[in-house]
Amino acid sequence: MRPVRTIVLAVFAALLAASAANAQVPHTVAPGETLWSIAAQSNLTTRTVAAYNGLPENATVVAGATIRIPSVSEGAGALGAAAAPKSGSGPPESGSGDRAVSSTPSARAPRPQGAYVVRSGDTLSGLARDAGVPVAQMAYMNGFSPDAGLLIGTVLKLPAGAPPPARASEPAPATRIVPAASPVPTPGILSADRVKQIAAEHGAPGSLAAAIAWQESGFNNALVSSANARGVMQVMPGTWDWVRSNLASGPLSPTSAEDNVRAGSLYLARLLRETGGDPALAAAGYYQGLSSVRSRGMFDDTKRYVADVLALRARFGG
Repeated sequence: MRPVRTIVLAVFAALLAASAANAQVPHTVAPGETLWSIAAQSNLTTRTVAAYNGLPENATVVAGATIRIPSVSEGAGALGAAAAPKSGSGPPESGSGDRAVSSTPSARAPRPQGAYVVRSGDTLSGLARDAGVPVAQMAYMNGFSPDAGLLIGTVLKLPAGAPPPARASEPAPATRIVPAASPVPTPGILSADRVKQIAAEHGAPGSLAAAIAWQESGFNNALVSSANARGVMQVMPGTWDWVRSNLASGPLSPTSAEDNVRAGSLYLARLLRETGGDPALAAAGYYQGLSSVRSRGMFDDTKRYVADVLALRARFGG
């Protein structure tokens, strides 16, 4: 018969192993890391880690943000949940307080329009020419100089509805580079109530702004989309600069999650004024661009985005 102490230790070790097998581990993103590299270190797929954290598989993670590494069983559960139909997906009722980094936008959210990762041989002038816009316009929207060279792996926003670039069919680089521009993605999560309060203070319906913020980022200011949008409201660098220069009554801090919501709310309020207060059309303009919506109508993924936002708005009290 084994000594009692040995049996106790064996049972304790088994309990620890069982706990570890079903317990996620937080990981702080280091400079240069990607979802792919973080997943590979844990012998998981990028899709698994992304699903568990409520992120798009091609999301760019920011140094300092926290990513949860799931166990195999937890990862499998997240993949299954992501694949299941979501008839009522969305956040809990507002007022739930600060949310964890795992807070997710709607699982059915479409990919950002115009998302592109620079390949070898791409140039800013060539991409702008293919998209049918001036080089300066594309540079301004993405937050860098028209004379700047493009590094392979840089995430860019192309105009909504632009044809795919010539190299879009080539494999995307594993490296992701976020242009150094404002607003700056920083770690931080806001509550639904705080988003609604800030929006209301800046002329936008709180429920609509909260629905867009949840759909865009899950209230996560560290999120950078594959289209170079940043923060809680997923504000583009060009939009940030335009809002700061034309709509803001005071300075906006590019590293502040609350100021990211202020900028997004000011922009949303402007869209509502331009659309006669139509929340669906304003949401479409936020996603696709209002000039594009007016000239080309809503694309199919825009319609899906708007439907999700309006459904989420009801859950935020709208």
